[in-house]
Amino acid sequence: VQLVESGGGLVQPGGSLRLSCAASGFTFSSYNMKWYRQAPGKEREFVAVISSINGVTMYRDSVKGRFTISRDNAKNLVYLQMNSLKPEDTAVYFCNAIRPYGGDEYWGQGTQGTVSS
Repeated sequence: VQLVESGGGLVQPGGSLRLSCAASGFTFSSYNMKWYRQAPGKEREFVAVISSINGVTMYRDSVKGRFTISRDNAKNLVYLQMNSLKPEDTAVYFCNAIRPYGGDEYWGQGTQGTVSS
């Protein structure tokens, strides 16, 4: 099983980043896919989720209207489009896969996103 994130980098406030997570080794379409993030000195926090069944999405309040999660089940990819970025969005972003009703759960290694002028 592998989850490999990419797309992180350095961007100015107000800019955009598009994160990708490539999945392999499990039945991608059967898993809810999530993004989490962890800022320096802080606990890992939930960012967004997209369901396996019908693509329903949910976001943490601070990113609503700015971030969009999507998935491509044919390519085993999940994305996080991040717009209007703020310095407080700076974190390592992690991809997570979990079965809808619990059980198997997988994590990627993370990708750094830095928002700074």
